[in-house]
Amino acid sequence: MDLGAYMAETIRNIMAKAYLNVLDNPREVRFVARMQRTICKAERRRKAHLEKEGVVVPPFLIASIATTCNLQCKGCYARKNGIAGNSGHDAKSSLTPEQWETIFREAAELGVSFCLLAGGEPLMRRDLLECAAEVEDIIFPVFTNGTLIGATYTEFFKNHLNMVPVISLEGELAATDDRRGNGVFQRALFSMEMLQKEKLFFGTSITVTTENYHDVTSEAFLSHLVALGCRLVFYVEYVPFDESTSYLAFHDEHVAEMEQIVELRRERFKEMIFLSFPGDEKAVDGCMAAGRGFFHIGPDGAAEPCPFSPFSDCNVAQIGLRQALQSPLFRKIRDARALGWEHTGGCTLYEHREEIEKMMG
Repeated sequence: MDLGAYMAETIRNIMAKAYLNVLDNPREVRFVARMQRTICKAERRRKAHLEKEGVVVPPFLIASIATTCNLQCKGCYARKNGIAGNSGHDAKSSLTPEQWETIFREAAELGVSFCLLAGGEPLMRRDLLECAAEVEDIIFPVFTNGTLIGATYTEFFKNHLNMVPVISLEGELAATDDRRGNGVFQRALFSMEMLQKEKLFFGTSITVTTENYHDVTSEAFLSHLVALGCRLVFYVEYVPFDESTSYLAFHDEHVAEMEQIVELRRERFKEMIFLSFPGDEKAVDGCMAAGRGFFHIGPDGAAEPCPFSPFSDCNVAQIGLRQALQSPLFRKIRDARALGWEHTGGCTLYEHREEIEKMMG
């Protein structure tokens, strides 16, 4: 299927479902209606850049804005690749709020519709979130562990509906607390209850592995989320941070089964939005990284193909988004993918990491 058409259809479906889920909140209804119009304009901007300049503008960005976190989760990829450190001392440097706002405003002008904010823990950078919130033509899903959401942040999300909290879980209590720490699951649920009380749209992010994917896609687990008011589920396939954990990563058979399960859940839970990464890439001929459908901006502004592929040959803060999208590394990756990097399961860029390292040379 044509990538542009697929992405546009996916975004329209997301917004249509979002609209149905906020009908009991007039402010959310008005916001979603406005964003539906804004997203249509963004789609036209992306098409214009492609037709006039040959520049492929992705509808999504991922930005790691925080270099610190209040948790010490097992196997944290952000700590492993240097995005986040202990108290920020051994982490990457971070752009200023003004630099991030400049990047987000250029993204909106180019036609980016969604920018996923990650870290570290994004809620530890309120200054950056406030800058992002002012860019009202972009929706910012904020990927958070949920433990810092209280009355102040609930009010922030209530006043800035383009900031959508996405609370990370590993499953139910035992699985979540085992990885994230005792009490984290109950604290995350408390945050969901606060958001539900304010009738705010929010979601959850779940890393799926060969060990937990049946549990986190079960009807019982999803029914629990629905009861808590959660209406958006991101399933993110586990990417190994070293060979000792490679057994947790999906293979062909897991990808195929996961695809079938998610389709069944979409039918069963029509009130929910399900996004599967990178599983949904199969419908668009493989990997969408390196600007094809999205790319990652590190806390220091480095333009990287994907959060799980921390290679960069340019900095967005220095050259801007438009030039970063045309970087030699991104072009090489897109060309290599087109020449035969098939989507066989799991993360394509992780499978070809040695080739990408050579491209950097």
